[in-house]
Order: sequence, then structure tokens, then C-alpha cells
Amino acid sequence: MPRIRAKDGSTICFSDHGSGMPILFLHGWLMSQKVWHFQLPLAEKFRIITMDLRGHGESDAADFSYDVCLSDMAELLDHLSIESAVVVGWSMGSQLAIKAADLLPDRISALLLVGGTPRFCSAGDYPHGLPLSEARGMAIRIKRDYQGTAGQFFKGIFSAAETACLNLRDIAANTVSRLPPLEISLAALQELTAADLRQILANIPHPVLLLHGAEDKICLPGAAYFMAEQLPLATLRIINFSGHAPFLSDPELFNSILTGFVRTVHGRN
Repeated sequence: MPRIRAKDGSTICFSDHGSGMPILFLHGWLMSQKVWHFQLPLAEKFRIITMDLRGHGESDAADFSYDVCLSDMAELLDHLSIESAVVVGWSMGSQLAIKAADLLPDRISALLLVGGTPRFCSAGDYPHGLPLSEARGMAIRIKRDYQGTAGQFFKGIFSAAETACLNLRDIAANTVSRLPPLEISLAALQELTAADLRQILANIPHPVLLLHGAEDKICLPGAAYFMAEQLPLATLRIINFSGHAPFLSDPELFNSILTGFVRTVHGRN
């Protein structure tokens, strides 16, 4: 699998398939680029680029932060000679996508935020997140039993209806790789729970599609409704009976929605 060397010497692993409009996929917490397995067939229509964020999958790193991930994204786009790309961000990756649209606006042409949130934890003026105590509890649990807690987290990204009809073992076999080092996962969780991107939203000039499962228990659907009100060029689509990862539970539907969005934004190319 191809790699680039980041400015600080870290190795960032990526994949690059197909041609046409470039689409860069950003994975979520505890995951890797492998989670986009069911989106790789889109390379028949577009240029599909996935990357392992720092310390995840096959990318190495001594530390993790959103800032260094954004630097890695810019370096990868430079390496691939891509001026701008549609960015698909899932969960934690949605926060990176939002920050990229703010800090690297010329490198972004549109955003698709899947199970996204501008603020993971709730606050007095923001009821659309989980209590901070849940994030702290997750940190405690992964320290005690990393593998077991990660397995429970994976199951939790699916709704009850999805769990009843899907073979989660098969999905995991295709989309789950080795866990990041514990210290990387804890640092990523800290970034996720500390971020508050609400003030950024109104300044994002790009078209944004908000795709959210109606039964998402990790990033609550209220977060998507909130962002739809704040983003100037947002379209909101709620997927009934879906949990946190509609691109895994119904990849055919997700790929169709993504294809339609990219073609609407960029024409039929």
C-alpha cells in the first residue's frame, strides 16, 4: 500500500483508485481506511482516495492531533497533485472535514458528513451530544479492556434493526483492521471530546450533505439538524432505521446518495 512521509517523519498510508472527480474519505475513531471497503467500487466513477489517520491502520505516529492530521491531508493532496477534493468524513472524520473546510478551503470542493457532529459532548447550550461522563467512561473502559470495549463499540454503531438483519461478523471482516496503539486512541478520543466547531459552521462556503442515521446513538441526529441550520449550503438526509454507519449497513444506498451528490455539485463528470 502506498505511503508518504509527513513533515515530522511519520509515515501516512493511503490508497488511490480510479479517475475523475477526487473523493477523499476520512474514517472515524478506532477505525482505519479499511472501513471504506464497500465504497471502493465507486472507483469505476470517481477517483477514490482513502487514508489511515496518524497512528491508525498502517500509518505510524508518535502522537495524534487534528492539526497534524490536517497537515497530513494537505501533504497527501499535494503528493497526488489534487487541487481540491470532495471530502467524506465519518464521525471523528466529520470533525476533521469541518476543520479542513475552514482551514484549507481551497482544497475542498464539497463535504459529505456521515454521522457527523460539531461537538461530541453536550453542553448547557447544546443538547445534541453525549454527556461528558460517557466519553470519560469510554476512556476508562478501553484502559481496562481495550479489545472488549472496542468490540462493543463496533456493535454499537449499528441500530437494533440493523443488528437483527445484518451479519456483523462479515462486515467486520471486511472493514475492521488492527486497533491503534492505546495512547493514540486516547489522544483521538480527547480531541473528539474537546472539539467545539459550532462557530465554524456559518463560515463554510462549500456545499455540504449531512447524512445521518435516525437511530444513531453515538453522534445524535440532533447534531445533524443543528448543522443543517448553521451551514449556508447544507442538505440534510436522515436514513430511517439506520445507526451510526449507513455506509456499512446499506452501502448500495450510501454509494448511490454519494454519487448523486457529487454529480449534482460537479455536473455529470
